[in-house]
Amino acid sequence: MADYYIAFWNLENLFDVEESPRRSEKLVRALGKELKGWTETVLKRKIQQLASIISQMNGGRGPDLLGVCEVENRYVLELLVAGLSGLGRSYGIAHADTADRRGIDVAFIYDRGLFKTKKKEQFSHFVMRRTATRDLFQVNFRTKSGKLLVVVGNHWPSRSGGRYESEAYRMIAGETLAYFHERIREVQKDNDAAVLAMGDFNDEPFDRAMVGYALSCRERGEVTRARSAKFLNLMWPLMGQGIATHYYGGTPNMLDQFLASKGLLTGKSGMQVRADSVDILRYPEMVSPKSVPSPIRFGRKSDKNLKLDGFSDHFPIAVQVREK
Repeated sequence: MADYYIAFWNLENLFDVEESPRRSEKLVRALGKELKGWTETVLKRKIQQLASIISQMNGGRGPDLLGVCEVENRYVLELLVAGLSGLGRSYGIAHADTADRRGIDVAFIYDRGLFKTKKKEQFSHFVMRRTATRDLFQVNFRTKSGKLLVVVGNHWPSRSGGRYESEAYRMIAGETLAYFHERIREVQKDNDAAVLAMGDFNDEPFDRAMVGYALSCRERGEVTRARSAKFLNLMWPLMGQGIATHYYGGTPNMLDQFLASKGLLTGKSGMQVRADSVDILRYPEMVSPKSVPSPIRFGRKSDKNLKLDGFSDHFPIAVQVREK
């Protein structure tokens, strides 16, 4: 029996440097002056800040598996992994470039001593939209004993332009997630396949895109009794407690979530999520000392009111999965 510590974090604009040769001309035009002053020194500081938090996870041992979003490319992920070298782990990277208009991707960092995956077991699922957005990123991991754990990273379209005006885009993303959840079960020929979806969904657990389209439920029985592929949204027990993963205008939002499949709930997959272990990670240095306990953001020179002693505009989330 083994417990795996799994986390997810929106790293907020972990971009390559301003004059990066790894950035296409199309992205240079799209980003414009957004990266003004984003030098090697500033990027190094951002990496140090992020690594200082990730290193505290799991009682100072670091995560076994970490999903991330808002990363530009593999290069910055490699810098982040290098920043975690003090943990003494051998971290691998699962990442795929997507067509997002700002060039930001979803990826996973994983302990290669615990999990194995191959390139052919990693899939970018395109989300249909008029303007490019992040793909859903599926990675099939195997534990040392051969148990399958499928993780799906999400970073759904933002609420820019209005929550309800942009809602249809997230419904499309939710429908895409539900479709591939069903496909995973079909391909694996196993309705009890262990599937853990995670990410910044830019919607709350009760919103239509989550409930009616991604098919994420509040009650365990809705999932375990269903014939179709449904998820249990693991964030519901944390709702109404005055805490959140993101704050907008002082209002708390539970945008970052874990969704667990039937096989993860029952343990028939050989893997079982510990639903009571879900946590929003709020280390003291990350939390604003102001009246609203929001995350302290990491600033850029183009954001004159922000400082370089922050981290991200999202708090990380974590959960434990037990291999039976």
